[in-house]
Amino acid sequence: KMGNAESNAYQNHLSRFLPEEQSDIDGLFDTLSGSSGSAGAKNAKAAKKTLFFTCKMCSLLFLSLQAHTREPLPEPMTARLYNGMKSIDLPGKSSGLSEQIAKEQFVIFMSNLLKGNADEKISIIMRMIAKTGGPLKGKQIQEFTEDLITSVVHVLSYRKELKGWSLENTRDSSSGVKALASELLSELKLPDGTKPVGSQLLEANFDQSAIEDWVYRVPQISVFLSVVIRQGLHVLHSLPDQTNDILNLVPHCKGIKGRGVVSLFDIPAIIYINSHLPAEMQHKWQLLFSSRLQGESFSQLCAHIVNKGPCLVIIRDLDGFLFGGFASHSWEVKPQFQGDNRCFLFSVFPTLAVYTYTGYNDHYMYLNHGQQTMPNGLGMGGQHGYFGLWIDSDYGKGHSKAKPRCTTYNSPQLSAKEDFTLDAMEVWAVGDIPESAGRKGKKSILDVDPQAQALLEMAGKSRQSEGLREPLEEDEDDD
Repeated sequence: KMGNAESNAYQNHLSRFLPEEQSDIDGLFDTLSGSSGSAGAKNAKAAKKTLFFTCKMCSLLFLSLQAHTREPLPEPMTARLYNGMKSIDLPGKSSGLSEQIAKEQFVIFMSNLLKGNADEKISIIMRMIAKTGGPLKGKQIQEFTEDLITSVVHVLSYRKELKGWSLENTRDSSSGVKALASELLSELKLPDGTKPVGSQLLEANFDQSAIEDWVYRVPQISVFLSVVIRQGLHVLHSLPDQTNDILNLVPHCKGIKGRGVVSLFDIPAIIYINSHLPAEMQHKWQLLFSSRLQGESFSQLCAHIVNKGPCLVIIRDLDGFLFGGFASHSWEVKPQFQGDNRCFLFSVFPTLAVYTYTGYNDHYMYLNHGQQTMPNGLGMGGQHGYFGLWIDSDYGKGHSKAKPRCTTYNSPQLSAKEDFTLDAMEVWAVGDIPESAGRKGKKSILDVDPQAQALLEMAGKSRQSEGLREPLEEDEDDD
């Protein structure tokens, strides 16, 4: 009966996979265990077979796993995957987890992490965090999360799945890994519902229910684990059951190839910010403006971003702080607020965070230029003279005011100093650029404001920018 129970449990897990997926998993297990001849066997007898290993064979399987993933996955993650596989407790078998490993354990590990719910994932994740299971200290969870994010960046780069981004054309990811881990860990709750911070979080103990709650509320953990297994072990990586969370984990990058630019974004920040965009905008980012390409000019900024659809603006101040905002609508030059409640502000460094609409007012986004009666510049959130994010039309000056928080987005002061000096700036169109942008994109700010153009002509002055405009870039494939 015990054997039947074990076999039924195994078959239930196996049945979650399509036949071609089962074949993929069989082949991987045979490769790792050094088996021969039965890779991809579809007959029931082969599928039910239990493969047990002695301690020595366990070590061999680990070494094989390590060899299989040495380049795609960093060594600490290989060890964590192995500990997760060993943690599967089979019905009717002794609890000597360190002495044996079976094909059933391998299949159930894959089933629970790739197809399971939070409850099924959690005991494995606990053992991946620490061999002994729970309760776990915050510091152990932090180390696991940093290893997980590092592995995602590493394996996507190794498998050439960064979709036009690279470790060369983005900011160094090491600080981004720590920033994203800290942001995800900030969702950990103690039994009384409070969220510890700083050293209190690192020293606090979290039991299985706290970790389960965290994994349930922070979907990135499951998505990252799925990417590490699929791409790291090179299994089930091209089959159709992948969710949009995985398919759009990293957006396609356009407009940076061959231009010698290193983006202000790093890979972890791209993944995190992209996950907060509306779903229909997560598949592609296209560089519209870079102060290092187009120069430090507010007129150039306006000319490159007006009527180009939703955009991400990112700024670095002279103190190295990185921050910006998402504009849900095309930027238009006009003396009124625009946008809707999908807009948000964000920080990338020294902390990674997204700050969303509060409902207090509708001061989402603002762009004005060349008027005497209203402020001229680009702003998001707050109010005139007191924006959550402001770039003055006197390019190079800006402010981020929040005492204690921006009314529109509940964001803190994003820059190092309230009034900051701009060091660099980028604007990325997200999703598909409107078809009309092909014509409108070539207009200068004077084209956008016909009154200003008429006044110049009446005064007998020509436009100095005439003939100097850049053609709209082709939507080249940077992959």
